Amino acid sequence: MPEDAPAIPRNESALSGAELYLVRGLIRDAGKIIGRAVMKHGWYDASTLKEPYRIEGKKTMGFEIAEQFGWQVPDVILYPTGGGVGIIGIYKGLRELQELGWIGEKMPRLVAVQAAGCAPIVKAWEEKKAESEFWQNSNTIAFGINVPKALGDFLVLEAVYKTNGYAVTVGDDELLRAQASLASEEGTYVCPEGAATLSATVRLLKEGWIKADEKIVLLNTGTGLKYPEAVKINVRSLAPQEDLPV
Repeated sequence: MPEDAPAIPRNESALSGAELYLVRGLIRDAGKIIGRAVMKHGWYDASTLKEPYRIEGKKTMGFEIAEQFGWQVPDVILYPTGGGVGIIGIYKGLRELQELGWIGEKMPRLVAVQAAGCAPIVKAWEEKKAESEFWQNSNTIAFGINVPKALGDFLVLEAVYKTNGYAVTVGDDELLRAQASLASEEGTYVCPEGAATLSATVRLLKEGWIKADEKIVLLNTGTGLKYPEAVKINVRSLAPQEDLPV
């Protein structure tokens, strides 16, 4: 794993029996090390888009969204995008449902949400390119979307283009405020990546790209419990004999 991987996933891996190595670099660098080991030892490469099973699993999100909407589709789906497999899978699943005749011709507008500190897909979309360029010095508290160059970037961009979608960035301060808002108002402790979709929705509503009467789906990709270091809280100390301040 990259050396800045959150402590809890690191601990989970090691506790589960993995031999854990921390790479002085990014997830891309960790992937290159694994790639060399695959070639040298003949291991099975289970990394992103190197095998079919993750896409086939991710596309069930598209199936479930359609099913829960009564075999209709929402107007907009927002997904936190690092490697982009989620958007690729949802798009694949919905296209398959169209081919089967289970849903109509309408396709949701897919939105790729990235952190301002690592936004290669957004930059490529703004420049109308088919592929992204490597994002130098990427940095965001949302570790899951800190991917400077996604292997399947061209597939993400295709899904966004073909659905008349959007690609948008969110700052770390914004997504942390959204995370706190979801916890206090909805009782859901989502990960920073998932919270980014709420920030993006608010922005696109203000800009008028999303309409108030449209059906919107925000995808959360994990629990906030795995990112305790991301939460900053203010606490006061009380002695047993003290009363709560009013």
